[in-house]
Amino acid sequence: MIYSVLFLITGLGLLLGGGSVLVRGSSSLAKNLGISPLVIGLTVVAFGTSAPELTVNMLAALKGSSDISFGNIIGSNIANIGLVLACAAIIKPLKIESSVINREIPMMLLASVAAIIMGYDTFLRNAGEMYDRSDGLLLLLFFGVFMYYTISGVLNRKSTDLFVEQAKEKGVQFALPVRKRSIPIDLFLTGAGLALLIIGGKFSVDSAIKLAQLFRVPEVIIGLTIIAVGTSLPELITSVIAAWRGQAELAVGNVVGSNIFNLLFITGIGASIKPIAIPSSGHTDLFMMLFLAIILLPLSISHQRHIVRLEGIFLLALYAGYTLWRTLHI
Repeated sequence: MIYSVLFLITGLGLLLGGGSVLVRGSSSLAKNLGISPLVIGLTVVAFGTSAPELTVNMLAALKGSSDISFGNIIGSNIANIGLVLACAAIIKPLKIESSVINREIPMMLLASVAAIIMGYDTFLRNAGEMYDRSDGLLLLLFFGVFMYYTISGVLNRKSTDLFVEQAKEKGVQFALPVRKRSIPIDLFLTGAGLALLIIGGKFSVDSAIKLAQLFRVPEVIIGLTIIAVGTSLPELITSVIAAWRGQAELAVGNVVGSNIFNLLFITGIGASIKPIAIPSSGHTDLFMMLFLAIILLPLSISHQRHIVRLEGIFLLALYAGYTLWRTLHI
């Protein structure tokens, strides 16, 4: 048991470290090749910061552990609102930009509803409740439309955009090292980051399966809790620091963007590799994810478009209560 726990902690550490090394290496490489910080932020950094979740889900799918894939994706989205956004709001009230209320949160709601419908569209096929390859490809198509809509909106609008500012800041942050690096070093860092991700993902998935078997706990619970929170640590750290610095728009954009990315891109990739079955109790998690996405809208509108500390405490208590209930009722 001790070895499994150590391997899980080591795996999560390698995932986080590998994602950071990958982002910094590939972002600096893109900068050396003349790519703008905006494009780097919208593509390289966005993909790289979601690399831990993506790696875990790809390896879990290849191993046939679809419960871990499902738990990690849905658990990460629940944790992003109930834990990450809640902690950021408790530190400092978060001002919500109008573009988030009018576009990003509704987009996240649509992605959540689409994920639920696709998972339970058994009337369209003879298979059980799952995300099959056709669902995965459709989700990837939706993700492509979302990225096209975001990038074309950036190019066609003169006004500032939440994702634009976030992308620019992240692109500059990751693409401009203190000392200019050579392309071979950037290639080495990119390769090292990928290697760390693969090793960390294998450690995490293997140890999660062993712990689930040892404690006779469903794999989906391990995915919903330990792995989901572990792979969401980059979002937690980024959002807490942004809130502390008074950059509320980055904290909110980080959470909403990550949730859209998880549902459309990571679920799409995982289901395209191998169908992801929905566990027997998975409907509870899906509707909890949808519920948090729904209540985020009125919370964002209230208090003159601020999520205040009391609302952050409410979200955190809701997350803690649900996690405890979900763990005890297995």
